[in-house]
Amino acid sequence: MSEPPSRPNLTPQFCFNQTALQDFLRLSRGMIDDSIIQNLNALMTPSRKPWDPATTSERQIRPVERRPTDPQACQSFKNEVLFRSWQTRSDVLNYCAGVALDPSDPDLALKQVESAKERERVVDERLDPYSARFFPREARTELLANLIRNERSVEGIIRSRTWSLVSERCGDPGTGWEEALNKWRHDREADR
Repeated sequence: MSEPPSRPNLTPQFCFNQTALQDFLRLSRGMIDDSIIQNLNALMTPSRKPWDPATTSERQIRPVERRPTDPQACQSFKNEVLFRSWQTRSDVLNYCAGVALDPSDPDLALKQVESAKERERVVDERLDPYSARFFPREARTELLANLIRNERSVEGIIRSRTWSLVSERCGDPGTGWEEALNKWRHDREADR
C-alpha cells in the first residue's frame, strides 16, 4: 500500500514556486487517489476456499461477487492513509491561500503604478491601432490565488471520485467525503 508523501516545509517561497506546489499535490494525489483501486485491492484478504479448476470449464453468466473487504482494514486505511493525505493537502492549500492574501506583495504595488501610468497615456489609434491595448501584469499573489482556486476545484473532484470507490468497496453508509473527513478531524482532535 502506498504511503502519502510527507508534508513539505510550508514557506511563502514554496507557495510562490508553482512547480513545487503542483508537483507536491500531483505526487500526493498519484500515490493515494489515482491508485485507489490498487490500494483497496491490497486490503482484501486472500481467498479462503481453494481454487477449483472446474470453475473454468463453464462460462460465468453473471459477474462473480466481490470478496468483502475487511471493515477494520478499510477503517485503518481511511484513518491512517486517505484522510491524512487529504488533510496534508488541505493544510498546504490553506497555507498558500493565506500567503496569496498578503497585502504587502511588491508585485501588487508595481501593478498599481503600471496601471496608473497606462491610464495617463495618450494614444493616437490612427497611427497605431494596437497601441491602445494594455495587458496588465498579474501580481504573483493573484496568480497564486488563481492556482489555489483551481487546485481546490481539482481536489474536490478527485476526493469525490475516490470516496465513491472507497464507499463501494468498504460499504460506507451514504456519507459524503466532506462529512467523513470532518468526522475524522473531530475524532482526531478529541483524541489529543
